[in-house]
Order: sequence, then C-alpha cells, then structure tokens
Amino acid sequence: MDPELAADALAAGDSPLTGREAEVLELAADGAPVAEIAERASSSQGTVHNYLSAAAARLGAENRHAVVRLARERGWV
Repeated sequence: MDPELAADALAAGDSPLTGREAEVLELAADGAPVAEIAERASSSQGTVHNYLSAAAARLGAENRHAVVRLARERGWV
C-alpha cells in the first residue's frame, strides 16, 4: 500500500458511515443506476436513495458521486 495513502486514511479517522451506507456506496462507485444498486443490495430503490442521501449528509457531499469520492479518499469504502 502507498504510504501516503495509508497516512491519509489513518488521518481521516473512523468512518461516520453505517455499514449499510458504506455497502451501498461501494455498489454505487461504478456509476450504476439506483435500480441496479437496489437489485444488487436486495433493497428497494427508495431505501437506496435514503442510504445515499444519509451518507451524503454525513459527509457534507452534494450528490452521490461526490459522497463516493469523499468516502474513497478517506478509505471508508
């Protein structure tokens, strides 16, 4: 592992995301539509929207793409 990446991940601290939010973000990371994420997560589309919105609010992100990027940068997904 890149030492700088490892140091950044440690500096980010513990993840504020729930396990399910992190799981949904991981599924969203490849840009899949909500319907596909819901199917892969065995959830409804509304539930996926709720997880994405909650994760975005926790990280202060404006959309799901930004929340995935922030979570990845901090080593949480």
